[in-house]
Amino acid sequence: MALIECTKEGLYVAAADVYIDPWRRVRKALITHGHSDHSRWGHQQYICTHQNKPIIKHRLGDINVSGIDYGEDLLINGVKFTFHPAGHIVGSAQIRVEHRGEVWVVSGDYKTEDDGISGAYQPIKCHTFITECTFGLPIYSWIPQAQVFEKINNWWSTNRSNGVTSILTGYSLGKAQRLLAGMDAGIGPIYTHGAVEQMNAVIRGAGIPLPNTIHLTDMVSKKELEGGLVITPQGATRSNWMKRFGKVSLANASGWMQLRGARRRGGADRGFVLSDHADWQGLNEAIAATGAETIFVTHGYTDVLKRWLLSKGYDAKVVKTKFEGELAEEGSTEGPNASLSQDEESLKDLT
Repeated sequence: MALIECTKEGLYVAAADVYIDPWRRVRKALITHGHSDHSRWGHQQYICTHQNKPIIKHRLGDINVSGIDYGEDLLINGVKFTFHPAGHIVGSAQIRVEHRGEVWVVSGDYKTEDDGISGAYQPIKCHTFITECTFGLPIYSWIPQAQVFEKINNWWSTNRSNGVTSILTGYSLGKAQRLLAGMDAGIGPIYTHGAVEQMNAVIRGAGIPLPNTIHLTDMVSKKELEGGLVITPQGATRSNWMKRFGKVSLANASGWMQLRGARRRGGADRGFVLSDHADWQGLNEAIAATGAETIFVTHGYTDVLKRWLLSKGYDAKVVKTKFEGELAEEGSTEGPNASLSQDEESLKDLT
C-alpha cells in the first residue's frame, strides 16, 4: 500500500488516518493553503500553518482548526508530518510525510520566486513528490516580478497623469496582497474592493505588512478616484460595481496573460504576466531539487509534464484530483482546455 493514496475523499494517509486537502468531508484534514479548491468547508478538524489559520477561519467560519509552525514535527499514529514554505500565498505550505523511512511531499500549489510576503519556497528531499503543474508547458516562462511591477507602476503613473482610474484585478486572497506589496504607493491612493479589504485585514492580522489602502465604499466620489489605483477581484469588473467610475483603464494580472488573446477575452486594456504558480522552468527545478524518483503530477497540463518527466528518467504518473490551480483562484476561462491549438505549438520543444 502506498503511503498516500488518492481516494474519493482526497489524498489519504492511511497509516495516520488523515487527509491532505480533501475535497469531501472527512474527520481530520491537513490543509496546504487557503484557496477554495484546497480548503473546503465541512471537515471535523483542520490543521494548517499558524499564518493560514486566520485565513481559513475567515473563509470557512466557525471551524475546529489548529496551527503549526513551519518545520515543527506533528506525530500522528507514528507518522511524522511537517509543513514547509511553498511560496504560493501567505500561509501556504508543502506537507512532508514520513513513515518507516519513506518520505513523500505534497506540494499543494507553489511558486519558486520569493514574492517577499509568502515565504520563500523550500525544496524538500523525498522519495515521492506530488506536484501541481498548472503552467506545465514550456510557453509559460515568467520574467522577474521586479520587471512586472515596473510595468504595472508605469501603467498606473501614466494613467494618473491623464486623470484615468487604474483598475487592476487579482484574486482577493494571494494575488491582491502580492500586487499591493509590489506597488509604488507614492504614485497615488490605492483603493480596494470590499472582498480584498477584508482579506487585507486578515493578512495584516497575521503579521504581514501591506501598504495603506482605502476601502472603496459608496462614500468615495468619482472625482476622488481619478488617477487612483483600484485592486479588485475580476468578477466585480463584470457587474454594476463598475458604474461608479469615470474614465478607466482595466488590467488583469495573471499567468494566463502569457497566452495570445487571453487579455482580449478578459475584456481588459492591459495584461500583466504575474502568477502565484511555478512556470515551466520552476516546475522542473523544483522537481529536480527534491531528489525524488517518483513524481505524481496533478491539476494542469498533467499528461504533458508526465511525458516530459518520463523522457528524463523519472517514474512519472498522473493523479486525478479536484484541485484547479489558478483557474479557481482567478475565475479564469483560460487553462489547459483553452486555446489548445496554440498550446500544442509550444509542445514542439518536448519532442
